[in-house]
Amino acid sequence: MNKQKTRAPSTQPTGLYKTESIRDVAESLNIPNISDGIASALASDVEYRIHQVVEEAARFMRHARRTTMTTSDIDQALRVLNIEPLYGHYPHNPAIFRRVGSYPQAQSSGAVYFVEDEEIDFDRVIREEKISVPKGVRWTAHWLAVEGVQPLVPENPPAIPKEHDLEAAGVNGVAKPAGSIFPPTPPSSDRPSPIQAVKNRPIQQQQQQQLVKQVLSRELQLYYTRLTTALIPPTDATKRSAALASLRHDAGLQALLPYLVRWVAEGVVGSLRTGSTSDNDGKVLAVLLDVISALLDNSTLFVEPYLHQLLPPILSTLLHSTLPPDHATELRTTASQTLSHLLTQHSTTYPSLSPRIMKTLLLALIGGGKSKGTREGAVRGLMGIGKEAIRKGVVEGGGAKVIGTDCTYGMDDQAQVTLVESVMAALRVLASPSNNPQPLDGTHEEDSATKQRLHEALGDYFADRVASDRQWSLNILQRSQES
Repeated sequence: MNKQKTRAPSTQPTGLYKTESIRDVAESLNIPNISDGIASALASDVEYRIHQVVEEAARFMRHARRTTMTTSDIDQALRVLNIEPLYGHYPHNPAIFRRVGSYPQAQSSGAVYFVEDEEIDFDRVIREEKISVPKGVRWTAHWLAVEGVQPLVPENPPAIPKEHDLEAAGVNGVAKPAGSIFPPTPPSSDRPSPIQAVKNRPIQQQQQQQLVKQVLSRELQLYYTRLTTALIPPTDATKRSAALASLRHDAGLQALLPYLVRWVAEGVVGSLRTGSTSDNDGKVLAVLLDVISALLDNSTLFVEPYLHQLLPPILSTLLHSTLPPDHATELRTTASQTLSHLLTQHSTTYPSLSPRIMKTLLLALIGGGKSKGTREGAVRGLMGIGKEAIRKGVVEGGGAKVIGTDCTYGMDDQAQVTLVESVMAALRVLASPSNNPQPLDGTHEEDSATKQRLHEALGDYFADRVASDRQWSLNILQRSQES
């Protein structure tokens, strides 16, 4: 029989993390007499966790292109492993460990290291001067200006009040009261001028003066005064042209833009409020429309926030029923061109702008009880928008029919003449007439059918006028059927 070999008693392997450390921690937690097997298992698990943390920390060290591992690498590794980091350890202020020799009672325990705590003398700390720690660098955002007005926030410098007011006398002999900022808007027969309004409302004007002082410099105020005074008739045409050129090309007028827009709106309302037909009101309206066009031409101005304030003066001039007779056609044509200019620049940014204006013009064109001047303005406004607007309003919407029913054959009324000319001009924009017009022949079946369709699309009045050009009639009918 073979003798069974006796095996030596197995000894549990010990790693880098000693079981004595596990026993020390257990005793600190009031767990005495921990067995060797449990201590060895816990030591192995702790060693594995330490290897895992160090391996993750080494990845951060390599990504940072460093060869020395810091406490920040350990913190990042603990966060990746979903373990709360160790607080109080910083890479710029590493902890200093001191070595203590082995205890005589336990020579095999080896050297012991500990972190030395600095002793603080409270009497010395109390006597020392306290130094406040400054706040770290941080970034915040605030508005420097909103539409030319500086908000009163702590980040912005406070407004410095000025001790002087504008001169009591205006430019070019136009008298102005003390403290007045805005030059007189165009006066009418029964409408008080802004000078009289200032006399009647001194408190409101004083508040307005204080507001403008915080926004506009003295140079801009003087520029505003001389600019508006040079624009209002009766003035020299050379000065007016120079003022419009300044509005069209000068930079740095953004702060004046809200005041110029309000000045234009007040001037248009003042000239149209009573239905005055004086020659001076017509000239004033023409200048105000030129001012709007010049503001739109200035590429340095941000006009989009003021579109809702610029459209009412344009549409009011375009659709007003009683414009000065000598300037009515010219004013409506200028307003139509200005409206076209505005839509060309801003209809892409605001897609709903053109449909809303077109709806307003259609109501003025085909609505009941509208005057001939209002309908003429609506037709010219549709011409400013484009061919599609003419097709939908004049032909498809029945605008030509409505106007034709109000017109009388052989009547020499100036309002009717200009209205008919505006409709014919719109039809020429929709489809160009032929160079050698040939009238429709009612005896031919094809021409008779074309004439019938023309009467259905334009009505009897304008169908008879268009029928003198056969090719033009066919082009208009073709355009009306496009969608």
